Amino acid sequence: MKPAGPVIGVLALQGDVPEHLRALESVGARSAPVRRPEEFDRLDGLVIPGGESTTLWRLSVAFDVLEPLRKLIDEGLPAFGSCAGMIMLADRLADGVEGQLTYGGIDMTVRRNAFGRQVDSFERDITLAGVNGGPGAATGETEDPFRAVFIRAPWVEQIGPGVAILGTEQGTGRIVAVRQGQLLATAFHPELTPDRRIHRLFVDIVKDNT
Repeated sequence: MKPAGPVIGVLALQGDVPEHLRALESVGARSAPVRRPEEFDRLDGLVIPGGESTTLWRLSVAFDVLEPLRKLIDEGLPAFGSCAGMIMLADRLADGVEGQLTYGGIDMTVRRNAFGRQVDSFERDITLAGVNGGPGAATGETEDPFRAVFIRAPWVEQIGPGVAILGTEQGTGRIVAVRQGQLLATAFHPELTPDRRIHRLFVDIVKDNT
């Protein structure tokens, strides 16, 4: 019998929850929407989807998940954040609103909406390092570029010594994908494309952590 995959929750406060659930299932994980602290105990990993970071912060407070998630991430729960999820995994914000809090975990400074407003959304091929896919993975790069969807996207302005850069946006040279241990973050939305390499990488990270 094929062994069951890891249980990975998708934080269902806002954002592309169904898309992340489908992507995780397609690469062998058991996925479930979660929004209450009591639902976190059964998880092997967590995805924090895109949306609006200030709304995620306020909803996290309203649903009493901000501090529990901070604690779990600090204790080693694998987490992947896309777009606003990247902002929520940042230890520091370059332009947060007054009082804005994050879950933290990744030693980086992130700027919100750095690539512009909704009307400035775009797609761009980027090269990813450390992501399985084709012969190029042997040299640290994928064989094929990743078609990245940027929607009111942030970028990373500064990283600490323990953070690995996985990808940059070629037009600006800005950092748009990072990893620190069991934490992964992208400024773009991999759940909106059929390319599952990012989700597969996260599932592998979760498996290695269990």
